[in-house]
Amino acid sequence: MKRIKINEGTAGIVLHDGEVKGLLKAGKYWLMPGQEVKRYDMAERLDPPVSVNILLRNKEVANALRVVDVKEEQVALRFEDGMFKELLPSGRHLYWDDFANISFTLCDKSQAFVPNKPINTLLKHKELAEALEVIEVKDGHLTFRYEEGLFKEALPAGRYLYWKGLVRNEFVTYDIKDSKIPDNINKQVLNHGSLDKYVRFFEIQPYEKALLYIDGELAGELERGTHYFWINSQKLLVQKIDTRVQTLEVSGQEMLTQDKVNLRLNFSAQYRVHDIHLARVQTKDYEAQLYQLFQLALREYVGTLPLDELLAKKESVASYVKAYLAEKTKALGLTVLDCGLRDLILPGEIKEIMNQVLVAQKKAQANIITRREETASTRSLLNTAKLMEDNPMLFKLKEMEYVEKISEKISEISLSNGGQVIDQLKGMFGVGK
Repeated sequence: MKRIKINEGTAGIVLHDGEVKGLLKAGKYWLMPGQEVKRYDMAERLDPPVSVNILLRNKEVANALRVVDVKEEQVALRFEDGMFKELLPSGRHLYWDDFANISFTLCDKSQAFVPNKPINTLLKHKELAEALEVIEVKDGHLTFRYEEGLFKEALPAGRYLYWKGLVRNEFVTYDIKDSKIPDNINKQVLNHGSLDKYVRFFEIQPYEKALLYIDGELAGELERGTHYFWINSQKLLVQKIDTRVQTLEVSGQEMLTQDKVNLRLNFSAQYRVHDIHLARVQTKDYEAQLYQLFQLALREYVGTLPLDELLAKKESVASYVKAYLAEKTKALGLTVLDCGLRDLILPGEIKEIMNQVLVAQKKAQANIITRREETASTRSLLNTAKLMEDNPMLFKLKEMEYVEKISEKISEISLSNGGQVIDQLKGMFGVGK
C-alpha cells in the first residue's frame, strides 16, 4: 500500500486499470496496490484522464463536477467571482463545482454579443477581443449589417459586438445627417420592415409633381416614383400638385352689359399646371387667382357690349377670354386648354319681353307662310281652270271626279226613269250649270 497526500485546492481522481474508482479531496489517503491518483488544480478546467463518459460513470466524481456543453454554433464565457476568465470553444468542458463561484454564459455566434459587463473591460482580454468584431456607429450615422450578402438589420449610433468565424458579416455605414438617401442603396432593402423607424418615403403618382422643403427651405422638385429619405432632425415637407387636366367652374356671375342689363353667367374652363414652381412658390393659391382672372375677363367682355350684340356674339366669349388669359396664366404656371360659356341667364322681365318678341316673330312668319300657301293654291286652281276651258274632255272628267267624291258622302240617291242618270246627278249636284 502507498500513502499519499492531497493538498488544499487540489482534487485527486483514483484510477485502476483505466476505471475511475473514486475522488480524493484535501487529506491523506492509502492507495491499494494497482491504484494511481491523478491530481488536478480545482481552479482550472479539468482535462480528464479518461473519456468524459467513463469519468462521469462514477457518481462521486460526477457530483463534484460541472459539465458545460457548448454547441458548434456557440461559444461560452466563464466568469469566476463575476470576473471574466476565459472563452470556451464548442465541445464538452468540465470544472470543479464547489471550489469557486464560477458561472458560464452561452452565446450564439450568429447573433450579436450583448455583454452584461462593460465592453471596454471585456475587450482588455486578448482572447475575447480577437474573437469579436467591434462595430462603432457614430452619432448622425446608421450602419447596415449584411449576413452572407443579405440585409439583416440597421444599427443606430452605438457600439456593437459580433462573433467572428461562423457567419460572414458585412457592415456599411451611412451619414444620415443629410436626409437624402444615396441612390445606390437597394430599394428592397429600404422597404424592409425593420427600417420603418429610420427611413421615410414619399410616393409621387405619374400624374403628380411635388416640391420638397427641408427645414422650411425649398430643396428641389420630385418627379413620379418613390423617394426615400432618412429620418433625422431635419423637417421635411412635400407639396404635391396634380398635373392632370382640371376643371374650373365660374358660376352665377352677375354682370352689367353696356346698356345696363343685369344678367348672370355660368362659365367653364379646363386648365393644367405646367410649372409647379410658379404655381406653388411664386403664387399663393393659384386656383383662387385663376378664378379672379376669369371673372375680370368676363366682366370686361360683357361690359363693352349691349345685350343684343352680346347675344349675337356669345360664341366668341370663349376665344376672347382665352386670349385675355394667355399671358396672365403663364405667369401663374398654368395653361388654359379650353373654355366656354355654359349658361347666360337673363332677368325675368327681360325674358318676358324677349318671349313676346319671339312669339310676334313666329306669328309673322306663320302669316307669311299661310299667305304663300294660299297664293300657291289659287294659282294652281287658276291653271286648272284654264286647262279645262281649253279641253272639254278634261272638264267632263273633272265633273265626274267631283260627282264621285260627293256620292261617297251620301247614303241614298233617288233618280227618275225619264232622263239620263249622269245628267240627273249633275243637275242634282249643280254641276254644269
